[in-house]
Amino acid sequence: MLKRGYKSKAWNGPWRCQVLVLFMSLILIVVVFLLKYQNDGQQPSLVYEVSKQKWNSFDSLVQLHPTRVFQNGTDVIWQIPKSPKAVLFLAHGCNGRAANFWDRSLECPDCIGLPEERLIVLHSLARGFAVIAISSLGRCWTFREEVLIVKDIIKWWINKTKLEKLPLVALGASSGGYFVSVLATNMRLNSIVLMIAEGMFEQMEIEEKYPPTLFVHMPKDLYRKQKIERNTEILRNKGIRVSVIECKEFPLSSNFLTDRIQGLDQTLSAKLFELFQMKGFIDQNGYMRKDGRGMQWKRALKERKNLLFDKRLVPHIQEELNLAFSFHEMTSLHSDQILKWFESHIR
Repeated sequence: MLKRGYKSKAWNGPWRCQVLVLFMSLILIVVVFLLKYQNDGQQPSLVYEVSKQKWNSFDSLVQLHPTRVFQNGTDVIWQIPKSPKAVLFLAHGCNGRAANFWDRSLECPDCIGLPEERLIVLHSLARGFAVIAISSLGRCWTFREEVLIVKDIIKWWINKTKLEKLPLVALGASSGGYFVSVLATNMRLNSIVLMIAEGMFEQMEIEEKYPPTLFVHMPKDLYRKQKIERNTEILRNKGIRVSVIECKEFPLSSNFLTDRIQGLDQTLSAKLFELFQMKGFIDQNGYMRKDGRGMQWKRALKERKNLLFDKRLVPHIQEELNLAFSFHEMTSLHSDQILKWFESHIR
């Protein structure tokens, strides 16, 4: 037993250095862990880093050159990469259309390439998915005759393009999510993704062969969050594989809009960010105070006569503001996880 005040020679030697190094290393690990996994186990930097992904990040991999036809009374647009491994059907939300998913081009002169829609297509093409989008007959999707029309179009297109041997998956957002949940009861899909939509499961008879289902939603929408939790249990009780991705809000930055929107330059992006700060649309940390649809940002733009830009980009800016607030908007931020979900069910 050591007497009080006695110092071991071993402690004064190399052992002391090793213990101090180990102790400091443990502190560093704990600090890194806390910074990375605070906020209920989520990585707070993850969404923000992904949101910085630029619209032209896929230019070296794939470009948007679709084929467009009018079939069964509606618009059908598609693009097939080299050596496709699966087919992805995309269903837009209310007030959307197939032309939102591709950039304006000779092949599609009235396509508008909304930022989130086009990035979903670019991600998918880069991963080897042949992509087809169909416009709804009305403002939103309906769930009876229109389901049969879309089923016929997809079958016609698969035969036309000789993709019969490929697995078929589907992603629908909002109204399109409800539509895809019903479509899955009428044709064989390997898996589906329902984005900002809880599906129609409380109104359908679900069989055990129903496809694996991934919900991508924004938990700030509490009503839809609760519905998704309920429908997740309904599917799991049927033995159907289910997973959930939650999309959190993230802050704007001076370069956010130029990183996400084709045709919007860095100078304008910075000026818009300054305007949003001045008008109090965002807080001191860059977070949106309200949903983009609930802000008077368009009026503020009109008041600033020196902010000249292509007015066709207004819906693009609107979409990105909605996305940052993260209440109800299509998102490409989790495309990697979504496509991995599809890939895990096409092997």
